[in-house]
Amino acid sequence: MQPRNMSMSGVVDLAAVKAAGEAKAKAEKARAQAARQGGTGAVPPSALVIDVDEAGFERDVIQRSAEVPVVIDFWAEWCQPCKQLGPLLERLAVEYGGRILLAKVDVDANQMLMQQFGIQGIPAVFAVVAGQALPLFQGAAPEPQIRETLDQLVQVAEQRFGLTGLTVDGDAAAPGAQAEAVPAGPYDALLEAAVRALDSDDIPGAVQAYKNVLVDDPENPEAKLGLAQAELLGRVREMDPQAVRKSAADDPADVPAQLAAADLDLVGGHVEDAFGRLVDTVRRTAGDDRNAARVRLLELFEVIGQEDPRVIKARGDLARVLF
Repeated sequence: MQPRNMSMSGVVDLAAVKAAGEAKAKAEKARAQAARQGGTGAVPPSALVIDVDEAGFERDVIQRSAEVPVVIDFWAEWCQPCKQLGPLLERLAVEYGGRILLAKVDVDANQMLMQQFGIQGIPAVFAVVAGQALPLFQGAAPEPQIRETLDQLVQVAEQRFGLTGLTVDGDAAAPGAQAEAVPAGPYDALLEAAVRALDSDDIPGAVQAYKNVLVDDPENPEAKLGLAQAELLGRVREMDPQAVRKSAADDPADVPAQLAAADLDLVGGHVEDAFGRLVDTVRRTAGDDRNAARVRLLELFEVIGQEDPRVIKARGDLARVLF
């Protein structure tokens, strides 16, 4: 497995957009199944820290990352900073009460994993969320920085991938941290149909399935996110990126070209560029052109997430050019 360099704060690529919808559907389905079977799936606090090797990596990290963010601590016995960081991460894993799972990898015994993650020095800490790997930090970082990073990881895992973590037995879980199993919701079948459509590359089918949910529940967060992502996929899949960017650069007044280039910016991970391009387009235009740019910007806000700092900033920029 090669890790993807996925930002926790909303950078997207086509695979990540699709994976988010799939992971959410799988997480909801697993929770619903557990509820119907009358089980909680609770684990003891000791199970929140595990030793992982190459043979069990697929099972213990990749598969588990479909239900909980897995933080990977790459360490070695001879590494002095590792001896400072390791116990801190273990304490935090228990303190977070099932919202993360800590996997410890001894690099001396697992050289292949070290190479696959491109690790140059230890300690090195990564996370895997819904099968996607991302770097967190390297070295013995201070506890406040680690807490901030883990808080961001937990937030993204829940909001973008529907991962609410593990239910923990006993009193070790933080207040409110245990993930409760929930019964199947009224829109589960439609949401699963949307994911199946994405799996089969049926973008129009996915868009319609999400719209069917929103007809009855206009504020359904999963359907709103899924619709924004599916529509983005539909717009960019047939684009010629070089031609789109040339058109946008040659004629800043070409609103359709600016909208298409903003989509490419976002899919390529250039979130601020996408937002800035559309805010500038709103500033320069009027009437239908201005409204088209404004609406596209609001759609891209949905893809990234309303609480993302870049969305908050761009929303303020938009308000200033409108009013």
